[in-house]
Amino acid sequence: MQFLYSGLTSGSIYGLVALGFNIIYNTTGIINFAQGEFVMFGGMLIYTFFTIFHVPFAIALPVTVLGSFIIGALFERIFVNFCKYKTEINLFTITLAASIILRDVAMHAWGRDSVKVDDYIPIANLKMPGGVISSQSVLIIIVSLLVAWGLNLFLKRSKYGKAMRACFDDQTAAETCGISVRNVRIIAFGVASFMAGVAGVLISPITFVTYDDGIMIGLKGFCAAILGGMGNFWAAVAGGLMLGIFESFSASIIPSGYKDAMAFFVILLILFVKPDGLFGKKRAHRV
Repeated sequence: MQFLYSGLTSGSIYGLVALGFNIIYNTTGIINFAQGEFVMFGGMLIYTFFTIFHVPFAIALPVTVLGSFIIGALFERIFVNFCKYKTEINLFTITLAASIILRDVAMHAWGRDSVKVDDYIPIANLKMPGGVISSQSVLIIIVSLLVAWGLNLFLKRSKYGKAMRACFDDQTAAETCGISVRNVRIIAFGVASFMAGVAGVLISPITFVTYDDGIMIGLKGFCAAILGGMGNFWAAVAGGLMLGIFESFSASIIPSGYKDAMAFFVILLILFVKPDGLFGKKRAHRV
């Protein structure tokens, strides 16, 4: 059971990152490979405000997630917007190159050494059947589910959420109806970065934050999105939880040094067997 609790904690983070991939993909059709760097920036920002400048957490948290939103919006304006021919390969290359640039900026701003964020909630170990789970892990799981629920509500009920879904279905038709595709794209990147910032804040007290953390967590978040089914938000959360649990249990069977490789083994297996993901649905395209 202890492996299950550990897997749920890491899987909740993967699910949050997968949600970021999904919201950009659902709006623009773009796979943003800089999503992991947004998580890293969230951790670095909370470290700067809360640990270095000793800003109260009640203030440091909204400033951090707002800063994450702004980073995502600027990312779209600086990197994606100026791409003249927005083909899939061009946008893929741009987001990949931009992730390297963001990583380099973080290295020069915060250095190469790992940094530790102070605890912002009381630390306690809760006894559970077959093991224990920390209060930080409980917070991560609850917040991840709440964010997923809130995002789903935002996309289905709000005016901007409906506009984002319309842009994914048909950008030309959306523009004809008066929807600004430009603004929707900015909001999509901002919201995805916002969620990544939340993930960075959640994991920062548990793990040390390093400038290159975004590489692995971004790849695992992408694996979770593919595992559940790209384009389905609750499937992304489910994919993240399943990936985290599988990764945790595999560490009890194989050497821990190979634990990270198991995520990519799973994604290769899914791509071979069910390319649309476990919960994905095949889309019909008019030709």
